[in-house]
Amino acid sequence: MPQLTQLSLTQFKNYASSQFFFDKRIVGITGLNGVGKTNFLDAIHFLCLTKSYFTKTDQAAVRHGEIGFRLEGMFERSSFTEKVSCVLRESGKKEISVNGSSIQKQTDHIGNYPLIFIAPDDTLLITGESKVRRAYLDQLIAQLYPDYLRNLITYNKLLQQRNALLKEMAEKKTNHSTVLAAIDQQTIPAGNYLHKARVKTINDLIPQILRLYNKIAEKPGESTEEISIQFNSQLDHFNFEQLLANNQQRDIFLQRTTQGPHRDDIFIGMHGQAFKVIASQGQRKSLLFALKLAALHILEKKNDSPPLLLLDDLFEKLDEVRVQNLIKLVFEQTVSQVFITDTSANRLASNLQKLNLPYQICCL
Repeated sequence: MPQLTQLSLTQFKNYASSQFFFDKRIVGITGLNGVGKTNFLDAIHFLCLTKSYFTKTDQAAVRHGEIGFRLEGMFERSSFTEKVSCVLRESGKKEISVNGSSIQKQTDHIGNYPLIFIAPDDTLLITGESKVRRAYLDQLIAQLYPDYLRNLITYNKLLQQRNALLKEMAEKKTNHSTVLAAIDQQTIPAGNYLHKARVKTINDLIPQILRLYNKIAEKPGESTEEISIQFNSQLDHFNFEQLLANNQQRDIFLQRTTQGPHRDDIFIGMHGQAFKVIASQGQRKSLLFALKLAALHILEKKNDSPPLLLLDDLFEKLDEVRVQNLIKLVFEQTVSQVFITDTSANRLASNLQKLNLPYQICCL
């Protein structure tokens, strides 16, 4: 099991220069709001997945007034230790290295240090647009299969090219059907790969999500809320090549590609209605944890070693029963190293003591 034993942050967000050491499987990160608990977790996300969980640009993670940052982490495996570094240079170039050897393609680093992050705003996974749920699937599958991220990048680049060409054809009344056909011939295999990988993964995920939701939402003497999950893709029922051909004129008129994996979505229902419409905050948070812990289970099964689990503000918007159910699930059904943030060291310690497992608290 890969375990993070050291973490160094230099000029990263609100950290000037800090170093932390970990010797327990469960690590609590506590402190008042604004001291950097979430930034601490984001640094781990950078080391494992080469980017921030929260900011779109690397530069946004640089400490105010500085021009770059450095992150270093020591990961212990069963028989060896690896030093992972992530450096953002003055030029804006980002470099990832393992034991001093530079990783030429950052996509090759994804999946070597699997990770699941759960943050309060992740409830958008339930209430937000379809692109949020696709991103959830994409990040999971990219850690499972190296070819997935390459195909996703290819598909998105070709989609941008196709949309730009469609816009030009509509605005200038030009005929670029040959160029459009050439783009389609490259887009189709990448799109088919994404669809096949998503279908396989969601079929593995759904039973796990339902099982975990029932465990987290379970209350003594009360019936469990019935939920249903369905993956919706246009490619489930139609050939991708035929879809693009049949909708070509419509795409030109609308100046965008209306068919393809970029329209995929996960529908979640409860009592015959959309879950996001009728669910309470507690139910939404319970489902969020079920979605993320199901992903952790899939990663653990595929890699034969558990990913790191980062829990930010674990106790927000969850009642005591759901908190206890969640904690029991996390620590009884996985041996992942877990980092948990909370504003109250006493509250976190009290809940962790009930587990009868060794833990440490880092007060920021």
